[in-house]
Amino acid sequence: MGNIYWLASYPKSGNTWLRILLTNYLRNADQPADINSLDGGPIASARQVFDDHVGVEASDLTQDEIERYRPAVYELISAQATQPLFLKVHDAYTCTPDGVPMLSKTATAGVLYLIRNPLDVAVSFAHHSASTVERIVRKMADPDFAFVDKPHALHNQLRQRLLTWSGHVTSWVDEPGLRVHVVRYEDMQADPIRTFTGVIRFCGLDDDPARIAKAVDFSRFDRVQAQEAAHGFGEKMPGAASFFRKGRVGSWREGMSEELAAKLVGDHAAVMRRFGYWGEERALVA
Repeated sequence: MGNIYWLASYPKSGNTWLRILLTNYLRNADQPADINSLDGGPIASARQVFDDHVGVEASDLTQDEIERYRPAVYELISAQATQPLFLKVHDAYTCTPDGVPMLSKTATAGVLYLIRNPLDVAVSFAHHSASTVERIVRKMADPDFAFVDKPHALHNQLRQRLLTWSGHVTSWVDEPGLRVHVVRYEDMQADPIRTFTGVIRFCGLDDDPARIAKAVDFSRFDRVQAQEAAHGFGEKMPGAASFFRKGRVGSWREGMSEELAAKLVGDHAAVMRRFGYWGEERALVA
């Protein structure tokens, strides 16, 4: 068993919020953690992470060559870690061109998979990327959707294959041989103490109630928003007004037409039903 716990999610599903919770828990300090200095290092797809561990720069390699190296990068990071390491990742769980899992199972201690109602994801993702909800709904149904997939541009991240929203979810939660703990964004909102306690226990950490309660309090959405307003947030996209926008459950009702919502539900009905996103949403495709 490796040392990496993957904080895996489709974008805008609560990944950063969980990182803030974990940072506040792990540091156990007397004041909230700085959101611009979270534990766990950069996202797993960061170009600098690759360059620092491979010995050859990613800019000298093709996209497929980079992906062939990525499993070894994570195995090295895991071997060097002296304690559990929490790494954010937006990649779907896919294989290299040689058929090897890119996010090495040898490096993996477990997976915290963050899932959120895709209707809310679409609206939040559109704001985050300064795009339209219509375009995001289309991307969420595209099995070839990937971040940083233009081979002739130099980005600070490597290519990340996202697949469809449904494909992303099932690529992680149905992968044989992975220890996976699913964390619903809606449960984090409704009962953060209980939900975060489940995360802590899954990771084998001390489930001290006072420590968990303090981490939850320090990670409240209003506190995080205030930090971003005062000091900015390095992960905000240039075209977005803010990273921590609303964080509310059900905000899709205000930001999406019924026609678009019906299309999204039709695209992802099976996985939505499986994970409890099938209340009034089912009426959209009835």
